Amino acid sequence: MPRPFWSGQIQISLVSFGIKLFPATEAKSEIRFHQLSRKSGERIKHQKVSDDEEPVEKSDIVKGYEYRKGKYVTIEPEEIEHLRIPSRHTLEVTQFVDVDELDPEFFEKPYFVVPENDVQAEAFAVVRKALLTTKKVGLGKIAFGGREHLVGLCAPADDKLAGMMAYTMRYPEELRDPAEYFGDIKKVAVDEDQLSLAKELIKRKTAKFAPEKFKDGYEAALRELVEAKVKHAPIPRDESAPKSAKVINLMDALKKSVRGDLVPAAKKTLAKSVATGSSRKGITLVKPAATKTGKSRKSA
Repeated sequence: MPRPFWSGQIQISLVSFGIKLFPATEAKSEIRFHQLSRKSGERIKHQKVSDDEEPVEKSDIVKGYEYRKGKYVTIEPEEIEHLRIPSRHTLEVTQFVDVDELDPEFFEKPYFVVPENDVQAEAFAVVRKALLTTKKVGLGKIAFGGREHLVGLCAPADDKLAGMMAYTMRYPEELRDPAEYFGDIKKVAVDEDQLSLAKELIKRKTAKFAPEKFKDGYEAALRELVEAKVKHAPIPRDESAPKSAKVINLMDALKKSVRGDLVPAAKKTLAKSVATGSSRKGITLVKPAATKTGKSRKSA
């Protein structure tokens, strides 16, 4: 097992036990770039210099806080290491909330949580089971990486997994006000027939989440580019998206989307329903009204 990212105690009232945290994510991309000189092709090295362009060794660099224009106080690494922060070694769970109360935008990064050793396993298992059965998330704070993080502690949905999960979370002040972005969206009335078709489209495309189906297409395209360069082959280029000169009626688009997602036998039945404007499984399929030119009238 790799070295833990953080080790310490979980404290819930008078209950305390040791845990270890491991990052639950890793960078999988194998493409790595170096900076080169366009003229010589040699690698570029970065060097830290002072204001008078004199090179400065890493050991001679300290953190500085500008408390007044041009005036600094210096902070040594040892001083930061000895900051008086209880959460550096203890995750004190101060509150429990329902899983559904936490909006996704608050979650930042996941970690695996395991007991520190076999002695801690009993208390760990009891708390994990309690979180699982009550569907609660414990909230507390941990200090690492130069800041104190809000953390959500919970049990995986799969009871076969004996560990727990911890998620670093964003503080409210880190989230922008959605009203600044959503406030100018035009308010429109939702057509019930269009809504029914949209619900049907969602229903037909609903499936069990299979994360292995999703791959990083950007990384694959980047690898294709590199391989073409190495082999002196033609470089694959993105084709510009064709401009659509035709405005598609929303109702027509919904009908075609639902019809295109059906199995062949069901397509004929739905096509007949569309043609007659009849209902099927509670969905009213209305033919777009024709104008004098014979074209469909544009929906709102």
